[in-house]
Amino acid sequence: MADDPLTAFVRTVLGTGVPMIVLSPHLDDAVLSCGALLGWAGRRAPVTVATLFTEAAPPPYTLSARQYLRQTRACDAEQLYADRRAEDRRVLELLGVDWRHVGLVDGLFRRLPRSRPGLGRLAPLLPELEHVYPTYRLHLARGRVSAHDAETLRVAGETIDTLLPARSGGLVLAPLGVGGHADHVLARTAAERSGRRVVYYSEFPYNQTAAADAEFTGRHRLVARSWERDLDRKAELIRGYRTQADALFPGGLIPRAPEVYLLPGAGDTAVSRGPARLRRTRTRTAGGVP
Repeated sequence: MADDPLTAFVRTVLGTGVPMIVLSPHLDDAVLSCGALLGWAGRRAPVTVATLFTEAAPPPYTLSARQYLRQTRACDAEQLYADRRAEDRRVLELLGVDWRHVGLVDGLFRRLPRSRPGLGRLAPLLPELEHVYPTYRLHLARGRVSAHDAETLRVAGETIDTLLPARSGGLVLAPLGVGGHADHVLARTAAERSGRRVVYYSEFPYNQTAAADAEFTGRHRLVARSWERDLDRKAELIRGYRTQADALFPGGLIPRAPEVYLLPGAGDTAVSRGPARLRRTRTRTAGGVP
């Protein structure tokens, strides 16, 4: 039986022995969205999951950060993220792929590069004043990357350069930004600007209730393709992220959903076309867990 277009594309690229990196914003996104493809590809080529935002920060926390900690039944964000890093290592080792934790601070906890002048004793009382994204709904989930994140974007780009030093080879899987989380949009932008061959993945489970940014997909003439191989094991892998699974799937049921990847349409190159303007998505995020 002939391969479907997505399988044929991935098989052709990986058949040359070139590496694939999966740019994961947070410590679960790659497996949530790409777990089935990761297992298949990891048996055929070198695969590395590079997770960008793998650290929290000490208190004081914003209200949005405190709500997230309550969702995950955690008190200490730094301990929670240590647990999350351990979960991620275990799951990715089960899949047989390499991993890289880049060490950037998650958007919920990311502070401004420089404190605002004149805050004084007000800062501990209103920590939102010192954060890049003061609130989740009104800032972090609006589909915009803050101007204060210029250095963060630079580090994300350097990560791609380090893992795929040859511009003519390799494949980057990058988040599409479904739901508008700034960390996801930042990762997408780093991939888009990298000059590498990029395939975008639609973020699960957020894509069950939210749509992609039509302006972005139209500008790149992206076509959605489904991946249905090796889905049977995926729910078990997702449950390996114990600190997140209950908040993401409150009823305990993880839907068996095909993975969705977006490739350039027929006749287009699969290499990214250069710098992107940062756009706001037209949909709201599907949930509060980053």
